[in-house]
Amino acid sequence: MADDLCHQTSGAVMTITINRPERRNALNASVAAGIAAALDKAEADPSVRAIVLTGAGDKAFCAGGDLQLDADGSPFTIDAADPRHYVAGLFRRMRACRLPLVARVNGHALAGGFGLLCACDLAVATEEALLGPTETRVGLFPMMILPHLLRIVPERALMEMCLTGEPITARDAIPLNLVNYTVPAEELDAKTDWLVERITSKTPTGIRLGKQSLAHIREMSFDHALEYAQFMLANMSRTEDAREGMTAFSEKRAPEWTGR
Repeated sequence: MADDLCHQTSGAVMTITINRPERRNALNASVAAGIAAALDKAEADPSVRAIVLTGAGDKAFCAGGDLQLDADGSPFTIDAADPRHYVAGLFRRMRACRLPLVARVNGHALAGGFGLLCACDLAVATEEALLGPTETRVGLFPMMILPHLLRIVPERALMEMCLTGEPITARDAIPLNLVNYTVPAEELDAKTDWLVERITSKTPTGIRLGKQSLAHIREMSFDHALEYAQFMLANMSRTEDAREGMTAFSEKRAPEWTGR
């Protein structure tokens, strides 16, 4: 793994850390590839049941794309005819991830970093962290992160954030459902651990299949969604975790998940 990104696994949780504090954990091609590779490794390990994404230090979760200027003064080069830009690839990989993704927002999440936050399933943030798409401040618009923003941010709030480029605090983001919890900085780890434990104590098989199903159902018509949901529920009921969960409930004991 590149020096600007690291990951470690403790128990059932893999923590992925963007390790570029000197660049406010800005996103570049190397970081995007590292996150995607870590997701691959986590999904291949049956002992991993949740993933935490965070940034190094206490200033920024991710302050957006790395705006190092090219020789002609352009901040980056994108080939309009090539849909394989690293940001698009990363967001596709995060959306396809069958493990729960929890953002540990240790500082500002701006522009592309705000997109990373929205690409996660759940988020715990420090109260004073600034969140939002700030691209209009530098002559752009938050194009690459719009697919995620449109699914999460209420429309009028989204328009105000995108048009003004003005971020809001994580505390103010709670009513907009942008984060699940906000806490003082010194309580961030404890709250994140608390949330993750509530996930990892539940069925890993049901969650993996459920996340996969949710991604499909979100794009379906109502009738197709019901048909697909019935099909998936029938398949889930035949898993070892489903049998164990029902047996444990009947026997009034804690289930022992196998992940199968």
